Amino acid sequence: MTAGRAVVVTVSYNSGDVLPEFLASTANASHQRVEVVVADNDSIDPDALRELAETAGARFMELGENRGYGAAANSAVATLDADVEWVLVSNPDVVLEPDALDRLIATASEDPTIGAVGPQLLEPTGAVYPSARLVPSLRTGLGHALFANVWPGNPWTRRYRQDDDHDGRRDAGWLSGACVLVRRSVYERLGGFDEGYFMYFEDVDLGWRIGQLGYRNVYEPAAVATHIGGTATQGSSERMRRAHHESAYRFLARKYSAWWLWPLRVALRAALAVRARSTHTG
Repeated sequence: MTAGRAVVVTVSYNSGDVLPEFLASTANASHQRVEVVVADNDSIDPDALRELAETAGARFMELGENRGYGAAANSAVATLDADVEWVLVSNPDVVLEPDALDRLIATASEDPTIGAVGPQLLEPTGAVYPSARLVPSLRTGLGHALFANVWPGNPWTRRYRQDDDHDGRRDAGWLSGACVLVRRSVYERLGGFDEGYFMYFEDVDLGWRIGQLGYRNVYEPAAVATHIGGTATQGSSERMRRAHHESAYRFLARKYSAWWLWPLRVALRAALAVRARSTHTG
């Protein structure tokens, strides 16, 4: 039995190849009936997506423009009934394992200071994706940006990604926005995702602000989801790399905004520019 009412929110963008499997998985993610809201970011064929969503029993919100991931999620959450206690924000290219939502809610319900819970997120190969990480500092940000692609096992990347700690429940600095359960009251106190991030790092920022508010981000490996990936962003890797590194700089520059840290911000900008030339953004 779950505690409190939950709603699943997903953001679609030309997601017709993955949305049916995602919606099918939500039905088995809880023993309760699962309400799903699909917020659409100006897909080419919204009518087809609406039909897919409504056939599966989901509510479809056509936003009419591409507002970015966080802004679209915020728009959906703003329409939810007042008695909704939990919001599972998820990519549409995720498949939830049976009972995943119930397990996330059970963990969050154990402690009122838990603001968000994230599942064990798997790659299509079955490998564990490092979805529960430290909030990046200037030191780990610089090290990760400079060495992640040429020295994957470097200590800054391993510390940031928490690569050796996937098996047990633990606290994290932030949880991947690809699939994360957030306490509704905490989400609303924070104003949801920062809409200044069009894509990438809106989840890092949310996790950091949850911590700043005195709440916990908890990784729960007993709940499992697989990030299968989709075709919506294929062919736009250069734009995505640029957006990723701009968002990374925005987050760290805002977190470390003191005037006397400007040399480190300059170094970070340079390191991210170098890294943006590679194909890796994780």
